[in-house]
Amino acid sequence: MDARKNKLSVDEALALVKAARRLYVAKGKKVLEFDMQKSPPPDEDLRKLITGPTGNVRAPILRRGNKVFVGFNEELLASKL
Repeated sequence: MDARKNKLSVDEALALVKAARRLYVAKGKKVLEFDMQKSPPPDEDLRKLITGPTGNVRAPILRRGNKVFVGFNEELLASKL
C-alpha cells in the first residue's frame, strides 16, 4: 500500500509486526532480528522499534509472507526478500 495515501497507525503497525514469524528492524547499517514466535520483545520495545523520532511509524514497513521488515537496509532486503 502507498504510505503517502494510507497512513498506518502505530497500533496497526504493532499488530502487523506481532503477527509475523520473523521481524527485521534496520537502523542505518545495524539490523536487529527477532523470532516473534519463540521470543517476541515486549509491546513497549516493539513500539520503540517501529516508530521514528516524530512518533510516526518508520518507513518502509514491508511484509513478505511471514516476515516483516521495518526501515531500509539494501543488503538486508536483497538477502531476505
